[in-house]
Amino acid sequence: MSNRLQFEQSPYLLQHKENPVDWRPWGNEAFQAAREEDKPVFLSIGYSTCHWCHVMAHESFEDGTVAEVINQNFIPIKVDREERPDVDAVYMAACTAMNGSGGWPLTVLLTPAQKPFWAGTYLPKQALLSLLGQSAQLWREDRNLLLSTGEELTARLRAVEEPTAVFPDRELVNQAVGLYARRFDSRWGGFGPAPKFPMPHQLLFLLRYAQCTGDGDARAMAEQTLEGMYRGGLFDHVGGGFSRYSTDEMWLVPHFEKMGYDNALLALAYTEAYQLTRRPLYGEIVRRTLDYVLRELTDPLGGFYCGQDADSEGVEGKYYVFTAKELHDLLGPQDGERFCRWYGVAGPGNFEGKTIPNLLAQERIEEEPERLQSLRERVYAYRFKRTPLHRDDKVLAAWNGLMIAAMSRAGLVLDEPRYREAAERAAAFLQQGLMEEGGLLLARWRKGQAAYPGKLDDYAFCAWGLLELYGVTFQPRYLAEAQRLAGRLLGQFFDGKAGGFYPYASDGEQLITRTKEAYDGAMPSGNSVAALVLSRLARLTGEPHWRAAADLQLSYLAGAARAYPAGYGFAMLVFLEELWPSSELVCAAPDLPEELLSFLRQVPVPGLMVLVKTPETADMLRELAPFTAPYPIPETGARYNLCQNGACRQPVDSIAEVRRHLGGA
Repeated sequence: MSNRLQFEQSPYLLQHKENPVDWRPWGNEAFQAAREEDKPVFLSIGYSTCHWCHVMAHESFEDGTVAEVINQNFIPIKVDREERPDVDAVYMAACTAMNGSGGWPLTVLLTPAQKPFWAGTYLPKQALLSLLGQSAQLWREDRNLLLSTGEELTARLRAVEEPTAVFPDRELVNQAVGLYARRFDSRWGGFGPAPKFPMPHQLLFLLRYAQCTGDGDARAMAEQTLEGMYRGGLFDHVGGGFSRYSTDEMWLVPHFEKMGYDNALLALAYTEAYQLTRRPLYGEIVRRTLDYVLRELTDPLGGFYCGQDADSEGVEGKYYVFTAKELHDLLGPQDGERFCRWYGVAGPGNFEGKTIPNLLAQERIEEEPERLQSLRERVYAYRFKRTPLHRDDKVLAAWNGLMIAAMSRAGLVLDEPRYREAAERAAAFLQQGLMEEGGLLLARWRKGQAAYPGKLDDYAFCAWGLLELYGVTFQPRYLAEAQRLAGRLLGQFFDGKAGGFYPYASDGEQLITRTKEAYDGAMPSGNSVAALVLSRLARLTGEPHWRAAADLQLSYLAGAARAYPAGYGFAMLVFLEELWPSSELVCAAPDLPEELLSFLRQVPVPGLMVLVKTPETADMLRELAPFTAPYPIPETGARYNLCQNGACRQPVDSIAEVRRHLGGA
C-alpha cells in the first residue's frame, strides 16, 4: 500500500479532498520535498468530527488566496490525529510549551528537519494569512532565527526529567481521592467547572476504591456524576449513547459529537456501578449505550467505528433537538404531551429556540411513564430521517480494544450474549483486518485498507480488551493473544531500566522526540493500561517475567503520579488491584460451569483473577499458565482452587465455598 493511498483513505482528508491546498501525507516523501524545494512545512492536525477543523478548512483551506500562499511557500501536510497519535502528541507538546495550552485544529510550522518554530490552534483567515506571510519572509531573509527557534524548542521537548521510581502505596491512592473530593461539584456531579468532560476512568477508580475501602463519599461522588450525566443532554435520550462533553455545569448542553472511546469507557463505568449497586437504571443506561454502538457505529465485519459528527446541515446539534409542536404533531396530543413533559420539551426551549431532551426536572427518573419506550422508538425513527450525521468510519485498534472490554464486561454482568458476541466478532476483526503477517498490529482500518504501525495505546488497549474477553469466555486464545501483544510492548516500547513505555516502537518511524506520557487525558494513558495488563498477566500466569515488568512499571507510574495523583486515575485503579487484597481462582471442570458465570455476574470481587481449565483448554493453558498443569479435572462437577494474597487454600467443590472464603462477597 502506498503512502498516497493511505493519505486518500483518511476520512479527515477525504472530507476536504477538493481543497485547493496541495496536501501531502506525513512521511519521508513530504520532508524530502521540503528539503529539495527549500521550503518550511505547514502542518495541520485535526480529526473528522472536529468542529473548528471544519471551520478552518472552509474558511481558509478551501480559499484560493490562502491555498496559493501555502502551496507557493510551504510543503503542506495534513494529519488525522486519531490515525497518528504519536505525531499529534509531539506537536501538541510543542504547542503547549509555546502557548501554555493546545487544541484542534493544531497548526504548526516546521523546518524540513521536522522541528517546530511556531505552533497554535484555530486561526481566522486573515490571521493565518498574516502568519504565513511573515513566516515566508523570515524563511527567506532571516532563516537562522526560525532554525534556532526550532532547535531550542526541540531541545526543551527532549529535556524531560524521568520521575523518581517509587513503589505505590495506599497513601498515594488516598491522596488522589482527596483531590477529586476538593474539585467535586456537589450539586451537579463531575469535577471542576464547565466545560465538563465525563472522565469515566476516574469514576471507575472511585467506584472500585469505595468497594475496597468502604468509603461512602467516594461512591457518592461517582454515583452522583453518573446520574447527572444521564439526566442531562450529554446522554442522547432518544437514540442512546453519550456526546463528547458538556458545555455547561449541568451536563445539559453537550458538544454533540459522539466518540467510540467515550461510549466504551462510560459503558464500563455504568456496568461497574450496576454490578456494585444492582440499580436497574445503570443497567438500562449500559444497554442503551451499547445498543447505540451496535446500531450506528459497527462495521458489518465486526469492527467499531470512531464516532459521529456534531453538525447536521452545518449546524451543531440540529439533528438532536425538537420543538413541542413537532413532537405533538408526530405523536398526537396525548402521547406528545406525555413525551414532552417527561423530557422537558416546552416553551422557548433550552438550545437556540429548541429543546435538548433531558431529565433534569424529574425527581424519580426510574419511574418511567407507560409507553415511553415505544414513543422513544417513534421519535428515533422520525429523527433518523433528518439529514444524517457524518460518521467517521475509521476502525482504530486502540478504541476497538476499549469497546471489546466494554462489550465483554457488559455481556457478563448484564447476562446479554449479544454484547459478548459483538466483542468476539471485534476480536476476530482485529486478527483479520488489523494484523499483518508476523504479528504487527496496525493502527487503523477503513473500507478494507489498513495502515500505520500500532502505537502504545493500540497494543495496550487491545491487550486489555482481550483479557476482559477471556474473563467472560475463558477461551485461552484470547489470553494467548493478550500475552503476545504484551510481549511486543515489552520488546519494542518498554524502558527496561527506568520503567515506562514509549509512545511508538523502537523499530518504527522516529520523530523528533520519544518521550513517555503517563497522565490520563480523555482516555486513560497507555502507560497505565499497560500496567494493568502486566499486573493481570503476572497473576493469571504466575510467570516471573510478567511480575518483574509489572513491578518496574508500577514504580514508574507511582513516581510520575506523586506530583498530582488525580491526573493518574487509571493508574490508581491498577494500584488498587496491587495494594488491596487480591485473589486468584482456578476452576477445573469438564465444561465451563454456569454456576461460576453466575457468581462472577452477581458478585463483584475486586482483584479477582479467574482461569478455567477444561479438557479442551488444558494443553493451551499449560503453555500460558504452567502452574495450572497439576490441577486435575474431575469427571463431574467442578474443583475450585483459590489463592489469596500469595497463599493457596485447599480445593473446594462448591462456588458457595469460594464465596465464603472471599468473605461473603
